[in-house]
Amino acid sequence: MSLKNIHREEIMIDQEKHDTATDTEEKVAREIPPDEAENIKDRVVFTDDERKMKFYEDLRRKVKDVSKSKVGKLGGQLTEYLFLLPDFFILVCRLAMDNRVPAKKKVFIGAIIAYLLMPLDIIPDFIPVIGHIDDLVLVVVGLNLILKEIDKQVLLDNWSGEENLLEMMTKITATADQFLDKNVWHRINAWISKKSE
Repeated sequence: MSLKNIHREEIMIDQEKHDTATDTEEKVAREIPPDEAENIKDRVVFTDDERKMKFYEDLRRKVKDVSKSKVGKLGGQLTEYLFLLPDFFILVCRLAMDNRVPAKKKVFIGAIIAYLLMPLDIIPDFIPVIGHIDDLVLVVVGLNLILKEIDKQVLLDNWSGEENLLEMMTKITATADQFLDKNVWHRINAWISKKSE
């Protein structure tokens, strides 16, 4: 039996699993073609969009420059996590283009991307360090909501960071819960609820 036939059988088995899955069973991601799987990590999502590229480069520079200041132990942990924000930005951009993500979720992802690009949001981005913490937490909370409807493998396939994505999402949420003001948490959750409807 050739590799091509084996691959077809795997897809058929995966499709049968998906077709028979109920709402209570674990979600199964659609098998992606081998050529797409090889290229997914190399996807460049914004080389033709100077605004997105500038956001990515500016964010990296700002986080490095400001992270030297002290904002307390928990704030320091969140500051370290801010180095992941550009990776999360790339992740949501890739998810917006991934065919395995439902159209309704892509609209929600588009809202997250727009939020990240806006300088004036729950905590304005011009405030050093703290200004980007709401962006990071909003992305993670949004991704957790998306994970309720898509297979985690879709996120992992699009993640280009070196860290364990799911572990980082858990740590960021736990640290933010202890560090962020309850009013900020409420505003983030209200934004997420409104945009995810």
